[in-house]
Amino acid sequence: MFEHVKRVTILIATGLILLLSACSPRSGAVLHDPFERLNRATHAFNKGLDRNLLSPVSKGYTAVFPDPVENGISNFASNLSLPGKVVNNILQLDISAASSNTFRFVINSTFGLVGLFDPSGSMGLEERDADFGQTLQLWGVGEGAYAELPVFGPSNMRDGIGLIVDMVLLDPASYTLKSPVTTYRTGSRVGEVLQKRQIYGAQIDEVLYESADSYAQSRLVYLQSRRFQLKDNPSDAYIDPYADLE
Repeated sequence: MFEHVKRVTILIATGLILLLSACSPRSGAVLHDPFERLNRATHAFNKGLDRNLLSPVSKGYTAVFPDPVENGISNFASNLSLPGKVVNNILQLDISAASSNTFRFVINSTFGLVGLFDPSGSMGLEERDADFGQTLQLWGVGEGAYAELPVFGPSNMRDGIGLIVDMVLLDPASYTLKSPVTTYRTGSRVGEVLQKRQIYGAQIDEVLYESADSYAQSRLVYLQSRRFQLKDNPSDAYIDPYADLE
């Protein structure tokens, strides 16, 4: 069954890569949004989802659970995402990052009580983030058209493909873990999202509910932050929009 899913996913990803290539922006273009009408409709759906579900639930979540519990839940989710990051580290030929993430996973899974705690952090082993969108970028694939994804939010063609591949193909934990651990993992992922919604609540609310055009603003913030992260800036005008949050 899993092999069939892999084959289908590869075919879909291949088709999307071809579409991405066809929709690639002109050289030096800062903004490429040919699907703006559809994207705006998706943005309206996501904004309603945040207003009616994510934001109020996140407030209740942080009110019920103390910070150490929230941190433990998020640590558990983050730890189980590390094997997928290691795969991308290797695909990017970044052996140093792959080694660091592997040691983090081993240490936190054992001494950190299955990842609830982060002893590796105090040892200087910081998480080295990696995803398949980043891998595609290093392989020379352009970002393609801007796209807002249902539930997942702002993205682009390349990162949308990367998200599919990461979720289905490059996440060893997703097809090695058994019940009830898979249920715990899903719950921890939800908890991680709820905690982040509260941590960055002021910034998110400013973009979604205080700007004149929340779609254009969220698109700008995403493009700035992602291009800065990947050092993939087509314009020197793009800076890190989260620099003041560090």
